[in-house]
Amino acid sequence: MLPSVTEEKAALRRTVRRWLAALPSSERRESDRALFAHFLSLPQVEGAKTIFAFWGIPEREPDTEELVRQLEERGKVVGLPRMLPGRGMEVRRYTSDRPLVPAAFGLLEPDEQAPLLERAAIDLILVPGLCYDREGYRLGFGGGYYDRWLAGCSGWKVGLCRAALLQDRLPRGPYDIPVDLVVTEEECLSHLSSAKSGG
Repeated sequence: MLPSVTEEKAALRRTVRRWLAALPSSERRESDRALFAHFLSLPQVEGAKTIFAFWGIPEREPDTEELVRQLEERGKVVGLPRMLPGRGMEVRRYTSDRPLVPAAFGLLEPDEQAPLLERAAIDLILVPGLCYDREGYRLGFGGGYYDRWLAGCSGWKVGLCRAALLQDRLPRGPYDIPVDLVVTEEECLSHLSSAKSGG
């Protein structure tokens, strides 16, 4: 019997996590710097007023703390995810003068008093993932938070992926939503919808 998409994803998550665990911290930091420089150079980032980012956990994704601060310094309104019961998620504004609070899964998130950012006001979403493929699909962490939140979202969806982890084609299910752009240290892969490309 062929493995299910869920089983394929679980096996790949284990493989990617092992690779990340073996990545020296110096290489991780160098990779992060290249990823962030490439991301910040995107015209979509330059033109965005409000960006929904994430506060990365270095052991499994780019350490975006410095990137988030740079976005704020550039005058962007920056949002971060706040997890809700029932696998829900909302976006609360980040400001460097307001400390983040510990949350589930080892995450840091804004407190419940931070201003709520409406989905329609968000111009660009930086979508976390363990890795991506060349068609814009991602291998997430298995919770489904982002796929539910991204459904019907009109902002640019961008993924950061270390070049060594870029896949030709990931296993995918009917609810998986691709991003518009995948940024690596070396290139930017575009998967524009007809609405965004003007077609």
